[in-house]
Amino acid sequence: MFRILKSEWLAPKVRQLEVEAPRVAARHRPGHFVIVRAYSGGERVPLTIADSDAKRGTITLVIQVIGATTERLCALGSGDMLSDVVGPLGKATEIEHFGHVVLVGGGVGTAVIYPQASALKAKGNRVTAVMGGRSKAYVILEKELSAICDAVYPCTDDGSYGYNGFVTGKLGELIADPERPVNAVITAGPVPMMKAIANVTREKRILTIASLNPIMVDGTGMCGGCRVTVGGKNLFACVDGPEFNAHEVDFASLTDRLAAYRDHERSVWERLKSDQEHQCKLQAAMADAKVG
Repeated sequence: MFRILKSEWLAPKVRQLEVEAPRVAARHRPGHFVIVRAYSGGERVPLTIADSDAKRGTITLVIQVIGATTERLCALGSGDMLSDVVGPLGKATEIEHFGHVVLVGGGVGTAVIYPQASALKAKGNRVTAVMGGRSKAYVILEKELSAICDAVYPCTDDGSYGYNGFVTGKLGELIADPERPVNAVITAGPVPMMKAIANVTREKRILTIASLNPIMVDGTGMCGGCRVTVGGKNLFACVDGPEFNAHEVDFASLTDRLAAYRDHERSVWERLKSDQEHQCKLQAAMADAKVG
């Protein structure tokens, strides 16, 4: 069992957990992920490690409510236990001295670029972070990234904070700046966003790395759910990645694969909601009976 030391909301339906996992923390590198189960027999969920502290033996996970299992995970508080935390898994980010690196995070993808920012800065890179959200409330880890990066640009779809527009627009402006040429881009977030980022950088032939965490299912390569075509080869995001050259990723087939489990997840979530409503009504009825 793995104790949760701290649990807090970063944004609507986005929860941050600090978890005791000494062995994982000792081996964590940027880009690694873990497999988590909220309870014995529960669904296996792959989650990127947003941060770690080897001395304290802790790792930090950022989770967005997108279905039944993630809702259960986000309902956990300080002192609660996770049944399983397996890792670190996947291949670590290749940290080099590129020059000027722009990290682009969309939503909870910002948690992926956070440890990368620190490692890239330590290598002597100029590091710029661009992170997006629907509105100000959905922009996460700005303060943490500002403490590391040379420049940080929050972007909001509705213009309520920072740059008014998508992260691709801000990235385009940075690439067009002749005084600070962009040598590499690393992106993490929704698949449509990463596809758009690749389209922005392709013509300029800027090295672009995409983290394909969103497509992973069980994290072992056994299920085949994260199969992706990269450079004409069939690979698995969880064991061969999760990071790949974005210009070589077949995003069209990847998008189709993401829809494979959508109906099943929807039915499970609806069943969970029904159970919760039934439980609430039962508790209310019991309370009324005691009052009477």
